[in-house]
Amino acid sequence: MLVINSNFYQIILDQATNLKLIFKLVACAILIFCQAVSAKTYMTQEQFLSKLKKDAYKEYQLNTKVISKTLWLNKTIQLEIKSILDHSYPKLRIRYKRIEDQSQILEPITVWFLEEIGKERAISFAIAIKSSQVVTIQVLEFRESRGGEISIPTFAKQFKKLSLNSNGNLNRTIDGITGATMSVHAMKKITRMALMLHKHVTITNS
Repeated sequence: MLVINSNFYQIILDQATNLKLIFKLVACAILIFCQAVSAKTYMTQEQFLSKLKKDAYKEYQLNTKVISKTLWLNKTIQLEIKSILDHSYPKLRIRYKRIEDQSQILEPITVWFLEEIGKERAISFAIAIKSSQVVTIQVLEFRESRGGEISIPTFAKQFKKLSLNSNGNLNRTIDGITGATMSVHAMKKITRMALMLHKHVTITNS
């Protein structure tokens, strides 16, 4: 009768455990790689600010400056964000930019870099607000497998000069995109959120 030493079984078990660990590490690496590959960057925050500075006041030929600001999210703001996004916001503050002409003749622009989930993954947006209206909105980074059409400039132009009505909703209807319903919805929510945040910092600074 063949007798196998118990140490042999232990060696086999150890090897099997090591193989499982290796497979898990490889699977995680593949997942991270796939997510990185699928993410498409359209513009960086710095590029957005640079373009906005050039375009915002070009007709007036004024010198502009960008100021970094912070909005602390009190209970009232948190509740408003939750009513817009349908979920709580995970941060206590939001950093934003304020662009103004150095002579302070014209009303400043606030710039918000915000993210919202489309269908499964976060979409990064930059949105500029002036006089409680959208100046421009840009998809910075798109990570979903579908719905990237929201980054097309002609679609984003629909958001120009949007504002909030008395109910806190957008004052105009935005045409949807077939196959990009969740991405469009995320873009509309971020627009509402940025307009609401602009209102709060405008009240604070007035």
